[in-house]
Amino acid sequence: MVVHARSGGTIEVMGLMQGKTDGDAIIVMDAFALPVEGTETRVNAQADAYEYMVDYSQTNKQAGRLENVVGWYHSHPGYGCWLSGIDVSTQMLNQQYQEPFLAVVIDPTRTVSAGKVEIGAFRTYPEGYKPPDEPVSEYQTIPLNKIEDFGVHCKQYYALDITYFKSSLDCHLLDLLWNKYWVNTLSSSPLLGNGDYVAGQISDLAEKIEQAENQLAHSRFGSLIGGPPRKKEEESQLTKITRDSAKITVEQVHGLMSQVIKDILFNSVRQSNRSRANSSGPEPMVEA
Repeated sequence: MVVHARSGGTIEVMGLMQGKTDGDAIIVMDAFALPVEGTETRVNAQADAYEYMVDYSQTNKQAGRLENVVGWYHSHPGYGCWLSGIDVSTQMLNQQYQEPFLAVVIDPTRTVSAGKVEIGAFRTYPEGYKPPDEPVSEYQTIPLNKIEDFGVHCKQYYALDITYFKSSLDCHLLDLLWNKYWVNTLSSSPLLGNGDYVAGQISDLAEKIEQAENQLAHSRFGSLIGGPPRKKEEESQLTKITRDSAKITVEQVHGLMSQVIKDILFNSVRQSNRSRANSSGPEPMVEA
């Protein structure tokens, strides 16, 4: 799923997951991509995608793979793992007619930047249900142009815990892939590959700071004419901005540390070997 999401670049991609249920757990055994038309902000399945979906499932069962479709996944390139309004509607419809059903969101851009898979699994509440106010278990950065969509629908779904497993065949295949592509992994750098994403993050952070500064100025003016100050809301917004800036800083520091370690490991060793070879050269001849 991550490879499929990475292949889409800045365009959203979509696919289905196959698996089974075990008690209250949904076990994903396999996944396949769908031929859908995506943009940078949404992905829509057309008639040919539904035909492909049915043909793939039938062919799988003919080949002896009896797992049913248990969910769908799509990518959010660069703006986190959560469900938009369209995603919530799609998931509600699927849960109504294809239960049990799971929604998974992958952020391929943040996966490369952070060095770990950014993934989230979600299910929607029944229509009309009001969940209790609970603190968010894990903070994530939401771009300014997505905050409104995130805030409107964030109480309509809940996140699920994710655990990973692999078989002996998976271990063998991963070892083969590592033996083939370890040079590419070692030579890659998130600082070079994600320059546009980092620039966008910094620009988004600057807009958030400017917005918070304007709101702070308005609140101070309101307190002068007798309005009550909204300290808690302002502090919360400033706290989120601080977390966003700290996250960007940590990712950049990790990328720089990786580059420094590679430089010491390869370039310094090469230079020391070269200087050692020069110092152990033939001694100059001296005439008696």
